[in-house]
Amino acid sequence: MRRLWTVLLAVVLVLATAGPAAADPPQGPAGDAFYTPPSPLPAGADGDVVWWRPLPDSGAVKGYLVLYRSRSATDTPIAVSGRVLVPAKPWTGSGPRPIVSVASGTRGIGDRCAPSKFQPDYEKPLFIDAMLSRGWAVAITDYEGLGTPGLHTYIVGRSEGHTVIDAVRAATRLPAAGLAAGGPVAFSGYSQGGGGAAWAGELAPSYAPELNVVGIAAGGTPADLNVVAKGLEGGIGFGFLLLSALGLDAAYPELDLPDYLNDRGRTLYETQQDACVDAVFGYAFGHIADYTTSNPLTTAKWQARLAENELGARPPHAPVFLFHGSLDEIIPLSQAQTLRREYCAAGVDVTWGTYLGEHVTTLAFSAGDVVNYLGDRFAGKPARSNC
Repeated sequence: MRRLWTVLLAVVLVLATAGPAAADPPQGPAGDAFYTPPSPLPAGADGDVVWWRPLPDSGAVKGYLVLYRSRSATDTPIAVSGRVLVPAKPWTGSGPRPIVSVASGTRGIGDRCAPSKFQPDYEKPLFIDAMLSRGWAVAITDYEGLGTPGLHTYIVGRSEGHTVIDAVRAATRLPAAGLAAGGPVAFSGYSQGGGGAAWAGELAPSYAPELNVVGIAAGGTPADLNVVAKGLEGGIGFGFLLLSALGLDAAYPELDLPDYLNDRGRTLYETQQDACVDAVFGYAFGHIADYTTSNPLTTAKWQARLAENELGARPPHAPVFLFHGSLDEIIPLSQAQTLRREYCAAGVDVTWGTYLGEHVTTLAFSAGDVVNYLGDRFAGKPARSNC
């Protein structure tokens, strides 16, 4: 009896000195009001959940819509929306359930194009379902300004990297999801998402050193925006160059894109801020000169920001599966090969792959290899570099 009272007294003392328990994040409002954060943004750390709500139950997977804290390209605190998907079956592997932070491919720049809203979700049947079937949790950011207030900072690397990383943090800080911090994490994406995954990999060692990042899969990656822009000029994917200019201007107001636009360009600027990816090919084979009085990409301030958004200067610490289509007509193969050489020279374990296909078909052809690569990393198998 004396021992029992001693234990109870110890418990009371611990509770008395521990202070109040941290409150669970509240459930957010219904409808599109969910995407508008409280103003001012509540204090907190990067990756903290502002609010959340459950998604319709599919039976096999529990889903959650989350609004979480992150940082813009210029390190301003922002709120970002996204999803957390967790298999309903308990994790039976060793350690905590793995989490893949998926960086989505291009959906567009308007709020209605946010990955959590946009249909069809073309990545779901290709590899997200396969990831979930292996028991992994999946976090999917909407990126900065997609769904949430402000303009989407399309292809701006630091912004994308922050939001991809903080989606993992948010997933582990949402009690309803039941995910533990400290487990293995991977970043995965294709096209715009390849850039987002690679940027997350480059930023994680300094921005999120607590994460146990075991692998990165980045395909169709826009690593050098100058080379990408030259490839898009006059090509079938010219519309992606227009989206990129709008994204850079949204991230860096000093770029002042409207100052370079002619009447046609100003009309586009004023009417296409809500464009989704289906609008891109309406601008096929266009030229920068069609919309400008002078080319902003040739100016010092635009070049400085483009240089900031070039991958390769901060080699990731985790092994990387870097892949590309040999016939890619949107993102040049050459600049991805340059990124491979830079990572290899820095000592990164790079598994390089090319697929006989153009931009869209390579996404489909590579999906199985992406899931298998990440599965090996989660299993603790050493990566086989082919530098």
